[in-house]
Amino acid sequence: MGLVEKTFSQGEVIIKEGDIGKSFFQIVKGKAGVYADYGKADPFRIAVLEAGEFFGEMAIIEEYPRSATVVAIGTVTVIEITEEDLNAFFSENPEQIIELMTHIGKRVQSMTKDYDDAKALLKQLNGAEEGKKKSLFSKIKKHIDAYQSNKNQLTDVKVDPYGEKFESLKSDRTGKTETFTAGKIFFKEGESEFRKCMYILKSGSVGLYKNYRKSDEEKTSEMNALSIFGEIGMITFTPRSYTAVTESDETVVEIIYREDLEDIFRENPLKIELILRHLSNRLRCITIDFLKVCKEITENHGN
Repeated sequence: MGLVEKTFSQGEVIIKEGDIGKSFFQIVKGKAGVYADYGKADPFRIAVLEAGEFFGEMAIIEEYPRSATVVAIGTVTVIEITEEDLNAFFSENPEQIIELMTHIGKRVQSMTKDYDDAKALLKQLNGAEEGKKKSLFSKIKKHIDAYQSNKNQLTDVKVDPYGEKFESLKSDRTGKTETFTAGKIFFKEGESEFRKCMYILKSGSVGLYKNYRKSDEEKTSEMNALSIFGEIGMITFTPRSYTAVTESDETVVEIIYREDLEDIFRENPLKIELILRHLSNRLRCITIDFLKVCKEITENHGN
C-alpha cells in the first residue's frame, strides 16, 4: 500500500465540517487547528493538533459527516488513509492500532472531564444568587460559546453502534474467553493496577457502578452482548472509573490484553474494528451529553 502524503499551506482547509469523509489523516509535520463554525464571523477553535496525531477518523469508523473543520497552521504535511486502505495501513503499521485507540481514548477522557465540569457548573448556577452568577461569567461564557458553535452536533446517536456486521463475534470463542457466575468483579473504581486488559461481553450482563457496595452506590449502566468495557483504563493507563460486576450467571467475556492487539488484528480484524467503533461512538455520545448541558446553561443562565 502506498500512503498518500499531502502538504497544506497556512490557512488551507484539510477537511470541512459537514462533508462526508472517505479518509482520515495523520500529521507528519507541522500543526493544524480544529474548528467549529469555521468561515463564520466567530469560529470556535476546539483544539490544536501536532505531529503524530490523527484526525478525521470518526467519519470513516462510524460513517458520519465530518464534525469539525481542520485548517493548516503554517505548512503542514499529512498522510491520508482511505477507508479502503485502513486494514492495509494497520497490516503495514501494526503499532498504529494502539496509537489510534489511544488518540480516541484520550479524547473521550478529555470530553468526559468537560462534561463533568459542565454538570458541576450547572448545579452551582441552579443554586446560586444573581450576584454569584456574575462572578461565574467566564465559565458560563465558555459553555455558551461551546454550545453555540457545536449545536449542529446535537443529533441522535445510534444506541447500538455495532449492528449486524459484528453479530458473529457474539459466538466467536477464538480469543481468551472465560465464563463467570453472577457477582464476579472484573475491576474496582479507582484501581490503578490490572489496567492492562479490556473486555468484550459475548453473553450475559455486566453492571457498571459508582461507589459499589457503599451507601451512595449508583449503577450507571448495565451492558449486554455485544458490549465493550475497561478499554479506557487499558489504553491510557489511568485508574478505573467504575466497578464492573457480572449481573448474571453464564456471563461470557473475551479478555483482551494491550500487547495482544496486533495479533488479534492479524487473526480477526473485525474485533479491532469493533473496538474502534465503540470508542468513536462513546466519544460522540459524551460530546452530545456535554453539549446538552451547555445548552441548558445557555438557555437558563445565558442572559
